[in-house]
Amino acid sequence: MKKKIFILLSFSILLFSPNLVLSDCLDFGGFTSWEVQGDHTILFYRQNSPIATVNLKDCKVTASSTVRLMKSYVCDSDSLIVDGKECAIMTISSGSSR
Repeated sequence: MKKKIFILLSFSILLFSPNLVLSDCLDFGGFTSWEVQGDHTILFYRQNSPIATVNLKDCKVTASSTVRLMKSYVCDSDSLIVDGKECAIMTISSGSSR
């Protein structure tokens, strides 16, 4: 009986708050550079290694843009600052998964 309740509760959490369960988070601490990959995608590097790819929802990014993180541990439900405008992150993935 307890197992059935646990499974039902797990599915309820997944259904009603998918961002809590399915969000991707990465540590950007110590990133050294970034580059634009299309109009809405930024690739962040630590030294010469890619650490994350970030796709933005409604912001356009260019090579001359200024990009600022609001915190070092970033999730796909967070935002970052591009050219002084807060931009929602649509997806975030590890740089090694490209």
